[in-house]
Amino acid sequence: MAASAAVLQSEAEIRVRPINGFIGAEIEGVDLRRPLSPAQFKVIHDAFVNYEVIVLRDQDITVDQQMAFGALFGELSIHPFSPNLPDKPEVIILDYSADNPPALTDIWHVDETFRETPPMATILRGKVVPEAGGDTLFASMSAAYRGLSERMKQHIHGLEAQHDFKPWRPLFGHSDRAKLRKLEDEFPNPWHPVVRVHPVTGRRVLYVNRQFCTRIKDLKPDESDALLEFLYRQATIPEVQLRVKWQPNTLVMWDNRSVQHYASHDYYPARRTMERVTVKGDKPQGVTGAYTVDTVPANGTVKPAIAEGTRPGPKRAFDRY
Repeated sequence: MAASAAVLQSEAEIRVRPINGFIGAEIEGVDLRRPLSPAQFKVIHDAFVNYEVIVLRDQDITVDQQMAFGALFGELSIHPFSPNLPDKPEVIILDYSADNPPALTDIWHVDETFRETPPMATILRGKVVPEAGGDTLFASMSAAYRGLSERMKQHIHGLEAQHDFKPWRPLFGHSDRAKLRKLEDEFPNPWHPVVRVHPVTGRRVLYVNRQFCTRIKDLKPDESDALLEFLYRQATIPEVQLRVKWQPNTLVMWDNRSVQHYASHDYYPARRTMERVTVKGDKPQGVTGAYTVDTVPANGTVKPAIAEGTRPGPKRAFDRY
């Protein structure tokens, strides 16, 4: 009887349950302690690129198993600044408490866009989570792009923004100038398209983030600042967001090519410990050629703009005469 139950569990259908209209899906029926079949991996991969954030609960796995899951999607990367495990530099340990207050993550951002080839995906697993607070918020920047007016889409078409590892520059004092120069040579402020094309789905993505962007090419500083501030705000629209409440052994994977995230710092002085691996990505590519209207299918339907004074409403009594 036990053997029969084991067979049923191994053959159980994976269930993909969308969470919000534009972003996020919870995946059930997966146990990452066991190898995934090609068919199972395809379901997970397709859900990942379609919903942009996937949530898998109750994954009591080892760091090696988390790395193995990430390696199914591609080669793992090593962060040049974050606290990596000495024997497994691909793993980042984010351990915040009263003795080590959280920092740098309470800002909307895309991971490591200071690289010429930013990570394709980030996989984060909760180890120790606070009783209240410590949620992570995600924003679909493909949905944010679709929410812009056609005039604005035309305006930002073909623009490029410069990215820099500016949050970590204060770590380098006068005695560390040589190391800073070496890192500047390794990460020489790449220019990425303001509108990126997702390499798998073909969706257009608003690809600027407050943490790493510095300016838009060919604009005056005040023009660049004003436009970037407007574009940054698109991540704060609730309709394009997903908020994940962590539990021990919750695993969340997000598409770093199309998603921004924000880790709330509302749990201090409680402890919050996460294990993270990232998957290497490719060089961001923009839309080629002259502007055309985007027709690529995507989740949800963006509400159309309604001109001032033209919103339809219930008929009033005097409208009948």
